[in-house]
Formats: sequence, structure tokens, C-alpha cells
Amino acid sequence: MEELYQRNRIYLTEKEQELIKTYPILIAGCGIGSNIAECALRFGFENLTIIDGDYVEASNLNRQNYISDDILFYKSERLFKRLKEINPEADIKFHTEYINHQNVHSLIKDHKAAINALDFTSDIPLYFDQLCQEKNIPILHPYNLGWAGLVTVLTSDSENLNSVSTNFNELEMVKFIISDLKSKRKNYKWLEDILDTYISEEVKTSPPQLSVASWILGGICTHLLYLMATQKGIKKFPDYYINSVLL
Repeated sequence: MEELYQRNRIYLTEKEQELIKTYPILIAGCGIGSNIAECALRFGFENLTIIDGDYVEASNLNRQNYISDDILFYKSERLFKRLKEINPEADIKFHTEYINHQNVHSLIKDHKAAINALDFTSDIPLYFDQLCQEKNIPILHPYNLGWAGLVTVLTSDSENLNSVSTNFNELEMVKFIISDLKSKRKNYKWLEDILDTYISEEVKTSPPQLSVASWILGGICTHLLYLMATQKGIKKFPDYYINSVLL
């Protein structure tokens, strides 16, 4: 095993380390995607495509993988710079554009897995899922729940997010998860309280998110990418992965 990954030994075989090196991953959205990208790269995934038309803002710095000098620059461009500083030999491509109906077909081409960290402000995230499912590209959906990270996995033979709600968004997913956790007698009342408080806020702004969940999600998604690349079993939506520091 090459020196860069010597400390991965035993957890990964040399064959697995070589396999994931060229496994092509598309990271759509460089908010939460910025934390996932670094964790995946350090693990050994060296074939990454990152896409986002957003600029870094001061409000991103509490949880996303950027520094103050990145503010007002494209997220994808600055993330590319950081990742290449970690591993200059990695095959990393970036696009400073938003995914839309015109470019999505070409952007997903030739990838074996995708991270859907797009904002649900249009139909693009669901259309992205639909195309990936049609092309047998599994999609990871990460959600920042503050003290917990949540990931759902869509595959060509799994349900899609429309099964949660015909007007799906992040809040609908959180409501679905809370209901399911209650049915399983899991103690996530703190999450229900956070949701109720957020909904009752007089001024409607973006939901609260913490750096804690961002790094949890980096770990969960990297592990799932490893399982998919090495053809090990994964749970598919409507099942999900959730990890909290409170339990």
C-alpha cells in the first residue's frame, strides 16, 4: 500500500485501496458536499467531480469546509484548491455552475456514485435523482441535523423521495424521519423540539445547522461510498443511516 494510505491498512485491503482510487464520484453541491469531499479524498477516493454555482459566504463558515479568505469566491473553485493541496495527484474536476435541465445529462455521465447536496429550491434535485436512478448511479442524500447526520441512499430499485411527499423538501424529510424514529421508540425528541422551534420562528430563514453534523456526514458518506465501490451491502431508502452524538 502506498505511503499516503499506510494508516488505512487492515481497515482496507490493498486491492480495495486501489479500487476506490479511480472510483468516479460526482458531488453535486459544495455546502455539505465540501466536508464529504475532503473525508472521501483523505480516505483514498481520488476521482472526484465537484459542482456548485454558489459563492462562499460568512454564514457558511460555521459548518462548511471553507475559511474566511474563501468568502466571495466560488465554492467549487476553493474546494478544488483545498483538495489539491491535500493530494496534488488526485483527479479532481470542478464546475462553477449550477446544475440545470440543460447540463445535468452531461455532468452525471461516467460517474458511478453521486452525492446530492443540492438545495431544494427547484425541481432540479429530484430530476437529478431521477436521471441517476435511470442510469443505475446510486445517490447519497446527506442532511445536517445539528447534533446528528442523516443519509438516505437511492438506487435504481429503491423508492424515490416523492414517496415522502409530493412537495418534497428538507423539512418533509425531517418530519418523515422523526415519525419513523418514534415508531421504533428511538429517543430523538430533541430533534422534534428543534423542528418545532424552527417552524415557529417569526422570521423565516434557512434552518439551523452545526459543524458537528457536517463532519458526521463526511464519515457516513465516505463509509457508504466504500461499501458501494467494493460491492458490499447497503441500506436503501426508505431505510436510512442516522448517527447522533446525543445517543
